[in-house]
Amino acid sequence: MTDSTATLLSSIPSVDKLLRTADAETLIDAFGRQPVTNAVRDDLAALRQSLARKDDVAVDDVSATNILARVVATLEADLSPSLKPVFNLTGTVLHTNLGRAPLPEEAINAIAAVSRGASNLEFNLTTGKRGDRDVHVEDKFAELIGAEAATIVNNNAAAVLLMLNALALRKEVIVSRGELIEIGGAFRIPDIMSRAGAKLREVGTTNRTHPKDFEEAISPKTAMLMKIHTSNYEVQGFTAAVSDTDLAALAHKNDLPFVIDLGSGTMTDLRQFGLPHEPTAQEALASGADLVSFSGDKLLGGPQAGIIAGRADLIAKVKKNPMKRAMRCDKMTIAALETILRLYADPDRLAERIPTLRLLARKQEEIRATATRISPALDNTLGDRYAVALDQCQSQIGSGSLPAERLDSVALVIRPTATKGVGTALKHLATALRSLPMPVIGRIQDDAFWLDLRCLEPSNEEAFISQLNAITIK
Repeated sequence: MTDSTATLLSSIPSVDKLLRTADAETLIDAFGRQPVTNAVRDDLAALRQSLARKDDVAVDDVSATNILARVVATLEADLSPSLKPVFNLTGTVLHTNLGRAPLPEEAINAIAAVSRGASNLEFNLTTGKRGDRDVHVEDKFAELIGAEAATIVNNNAAAVLLMLNALALRKEVIVSRGELIEIGGAFRIPDIMSRAGAKLREVGTTNRTHPKDFEEAISPKTAMLMKIHTSNYEVQGFTAAVSDTDLAALAHKNDLPFVIDLGSGTMTDLRQFGLPHEPTAQEALASGADLVSFSGDKLLGGPQAGIIAGRADLIAKVKKNPMKRAMRCDKMTIAALETILRLYADPDRLAERIPTLRLLARKQEEIRATATRISPALDNTLGDRYAVALDQCQSQIGSGSLPAERLDSVALVIRPTATKGVGTALKHLATALRSLPMPVIGRIQDDAFWLDLRCLEPSNEEAFISQLNAITIK
């Protein structure tokens, strides 16, 4: 050990001495004694290890002031939430990895209200007896989509699993081969069928299925006919599919239920917002479906949930299934969903009040105006190393909704000015943007970093610009 190393080791203050300083007391008030004590010990141990390895350690590194400064940084990093808001500038509106549908303020306020204390989640205020948590949304769903009854679970995958287990246990479910979908997270219909205890009976071919295919497959073992909306892909060309109306008629002729899984699902005609038509829950039930299931956090614009609606007798069977309890929604989801349904009761203002619909319906001129306002600030922050330009692009809806559709948008396109090391420069930029207090998530494409501004509304522009001075790029 050299004299300088020995001197530095002897200069390292003890844990007790550090904790008795005024600065440490301030930290203890802010973070608690145990977290501060642990962080101090860890920092001192790291110093000793660095000296043992003969790393570069300066005299200032072992001062009480610098030790406590590092402790503050460590505690702030350790205690900052892992789940945090981000700017979604990827160009995918309903981004599964980024939380899908943003909630309206009314829903957020409803969540906060029931989260602060007790609520009548399963308590009937009229009778003073135990109630059913579905009651808060069931009548509203029934009224809005023309169902006899409804129930909710924690997502649409659970809804499909529950329907199959409740209505087709150890029996066959007939599905067109062209609808045996796989969605994100390795959710495959054949696997769900198996886990639910139902037996899949495939009919038709990948691209063409006819009524006779279903009719010839019906047997005493059949529990239901099922149609699965291929929301995350399209089959085009030489195709044929059996209509909902014909499948419903065939099922009812054989005293079988007809079930439609809409996947993304919606309760409004998207054409009014300039978007392509997507089958609605109302249309599914009107066509003769006995049950329909769909997601709450996709095109509906609400919280993560799976909705099952339709015939009252079938809903009753689903609700009696023991698996229902394992899949039930909590009070926060129900509060948000109830609020969303109240907004849907006012269809004239849906695009104004449901953020998802507002973002999907946003015009390219509005997005260009946002780009024009924030471009100078970003350009000034990045300096000479990067060039910022406006360019047209196309957003996608995401989460398997209308997969072939693209929405005209505008992006800020950032390119390194140096001709060498472009890939590395873009990765460093992406890392720097993800490291901001409110991380900015974009995409690397065509040797540039793209920030699609469809999801950056005017109300958030100031927050975006105000943190740009915190960008630090290697």
